[in-house]
Amino acid sequence: MTLRFAAIAAFSAFAALAPAAHAASYNTLTGEAPIVVAHRGASGYLPEETLGSYELAIKLGADYIEPDVQMTSDGHLVAMHDTTLNRTTDAAEMFAPRNGGYRVKDFTLAEIKQLTVKPTGALSGDKSPHQDFVPSMGDPYKVPTLDEVLTYLKDYNTANGTSVGIYPEAKSPFDSVKEQKIIDSLKSHGFTTAADKVILQSFAYESVVNLTSLLETNGMEAEVAQLGSVRLQDGVYGVSGSDGFNSLEKLAEVATGVGVSYGGITEAFIKAAHDLGLKVHAYTFRPLSEEEAFAMIQPMLDWGLDGFFTDYTDFGRTVVDAQQPAPVPLPAAAPLMLAGLGGLALLRRRRKAA
Repeated sequence: MTLRFAAIAAFSAFAALAPAAHAASYNTLTGEAPIVVAHRGASGYLPEETLGSYELAIKLGADYIEPDVQMTSDGHLVAMHDTTLNRTTDAAEMFAPRNGGYRVKDFTLAEIKQLTVKPTGALSGDKSPHQDFVPSMGDPYKVPTLDEVLTYLKDYNTANGTSVGIYPEAKSPFDSVKEQKIIDSLKSHGFTTAADKVILQSFAYESVVNLTSLLETNGMEAEVAQLGSVRLQDGVYGVSGSDGFNSLEKLAEVATGVGVSYGGITEAFIKAAHDLGLKVHAYTFRPLSEEEAFAMIQPMLDWGLDGFFTDYTDFGRTVVDAQQPAPVPLPAAAPLMLAGLGGLALLRRRRKAA
């Protein structure tokens, strides 16, 4: 679709508005319910970034699961938050330090597959309300590859008629080889269209630009989010990532959203992002009860927050499900009009990234 055609389609839809119907709308950019992202899986309860943890998160109501992506010494992508293995696994019991430590990139996939991931969440072990949960797969707490996470998710959605999405993070710093491998893995497993619900993210602006370009080159559709902290610089809102500050206006040229630390989010920031067509996702909520969850999350949902990361999917799900979307007039042709405008925004980002 050319820019001219998209504009004509949007204008035609607007001109042909039918009598208004009523629909429910949330205070988000799209009017859809805020998404609940399972941060490293159900990491508050089970060993993070494992298939068992992702499975529990899905069963607790996650809209998306989040794998962080690191690369092994022999070029395989694994789900691991840290650049090192020793905080979350038994690496120190299995291997001597290598190059002075236990960096993921210093070990092969075969070596990492010998490790077991340990629970680290505040409500794990005997504190967990989900002690009776039994994962469906063998070796649920081994370090999975990105391919294994994608295979599990695809199979789960197919078997259960669900559409849980995936929100992979290309860990900074910028690494073009790793990012190409992430795109290749998504493509090989059939995660190529908007319906597959993929959101890519990185703290590095250079990675955000590269991922957007790679999606275009491969004919794939996915959202891309810049991670970082909220900053107001010279009266201009933006995000401070691992490679510096970028204004929301600049980010809107290459990204579809921002993922920012919840401590810095304000209603004004969300409005500024929405005015530029950017979604706002907050990280990371770690409430230890439903009461805490409502106290932490509800104010930001009232401001229009589009989604959030949490270690406790069930608490986050409860908060979102308690929201009462307001009935608003919805012209019959509005979805077409919004689709046309969305096409304009997507084409703008693709041209800027090219």
